Amino acid sequence: MKKIHLLLLKSFIRPFIVTLLIVMFVLLMLFLFKYIDDLIGKGFEWYIILELMMYNSATNLAMALPLSVLLSSIMTYGSLGENYELVAIKSAGISLRRAMYPMMVVVFVISVAAFIFSDYMLPVANLKYYSLLYDARKQKSADLLPENIFSSRFPGYTIRVRKKDTDGQTLHGIMIYQRGQLEINHIVTFAQSGLMYRTKDDMFLILKLKNGVRYEETPGDINYNTRQRLTRFRFDETEQRFDLTDLKMKHTNENEFRSASMMMNLKQLERYIDSTGKQVDSNVNVNYKLIIPNIKYFTVPTSSKTVKKPLPADSALVHTISDKINAYNNASSEVRQVQEALKLRLDNYKENTKSIRRYVMEYHKKFVLSAGCIVLFLIGAPLGAIIRKGGLGLPVVVSVIFFLLYYIIGTIGEKSAKEGDLSPLIGAWISIAVLLPIGIFLSYKAATDSALFDMELYKRFFKRIPFFKIKKQA
Repeated sequence: MKKIHLLLLKSFIRPFIVTLLIVMFVLLMLFLFKYIDDLIGKGFEWYIILELMMYNSATNLAMALPLSVLLSSIMTYGSLGENYELVAIKSAGISLRRAMYPMMVVVFVISVAAFIFSDYMLPVANLKYYSLLYDARKQKSADLLPENIFSSRFPGYTIRVRKKDTDGQTLHGIMIYQRGQLEINHIVTFAQSGLMYRTKDDMFLILKLKNGVRYEETPGDINYNTRQRLTRFRFDETEQRFDLTDLKMKHTNENEFRSASMMMNLKQLERYIDSTGKQVDSNVNVNYKLIIPNIKYFTVPTSSKTVKKPLPADSALVHTISDKINAYNNASSEVRQVQEALKLRLDNYKENTKSIRRYVMEYHKKFVLSAGCIVLFLIGAPLGAIIRKGGLGLPVVVSVIFFLLYYIIGTIGEKSAKEGDLSPLIGAWISIAVLLPIGIFLSYKAATDSALFDMELYKRFFKRIPFFKIKKQA
């Protein structure tokens, strides 16, 4: 029995590791394709992009792990069925349920590890990833002087380069406008060619200009000569330095992102949900006290024990048409005041309740990840035993179909819960609730050696239907 368990474990672990690496690689390529324009050409150090890819891989693990469990389980039991190894196991008196026992233990360990990862490591990875991605997308391009474009990358300067050589350092047709204290271009420099390079400490950009002219407008002396002066001088070679400090990548304080739901563990989510719920309840009580003084219009009694014959409302309050108009105007103005007073509080209430739903969803998603691994294994293992096909052919197609079903249902439930159409509990667990009966059904069919995908069985079934018999005779 131990040799059979060892055989099953070896047959499962290898495909699981391979499929996990493949899925992670595909998701990493999708990340690079999505943000390629925000990362390329900005002069990042190699370790910045590597760090982004590492954090993105950690965030993608929540999607890659269930798919890898599903695909590897289908491949494992499909390969065993294709090579008649499941037949040999059953002929030895070992049922499919007992054959699935060691795999269930492994998947349970994986699901527990996934829960620990989603509670402790994933919030930290999300915090690092989104903060670093925000800084990377905010970073300006490293192409400081593009061709035929007036670049304002350096404060106080506007520079245009007509042409750049293939080396990226030799420039032609250089035009530099320099602004003064009054934010006007009072210094203009033209040069036929130049050389661009950075200092060793990467703090300054040096432009060596050749064969040019410089025009400078300066105000005159207030006491002696008030006329504005224009100075022109030519040069064979000069050097101009530009500060690169403002163009360096600046890291945003991570505390600004800690309030997001994806950056919290279970204890932090519980604390936030509890505090926000108390805040919503207190706001509701304040709103009720705010409205109470205006409820008098709707609580005037029509009769009383002390007043035997109450007067009609018109005769008691108003006597003329102008009095009625004034009463209606006063009532409508008070209604508008109440509406304006409650409008802002209503918006805050909607925002707080929506935030609570979002955080409750994130709370349940940490458990759904573990449950999803177990449910998809209950689908993949019996499905592989039924179809009896290994490799990366049919198992990939079947696993992708079931994973898309799992992912689409989960996404719809999550969005509906965040919008308030569904309860967060239902929205988070709806994909598990839909796929769990399918897994139990497939496990039953595989345990009873049901020919679920035998086309001849379905042909014989349809031949028994009178409609198909009549159509065949016709």
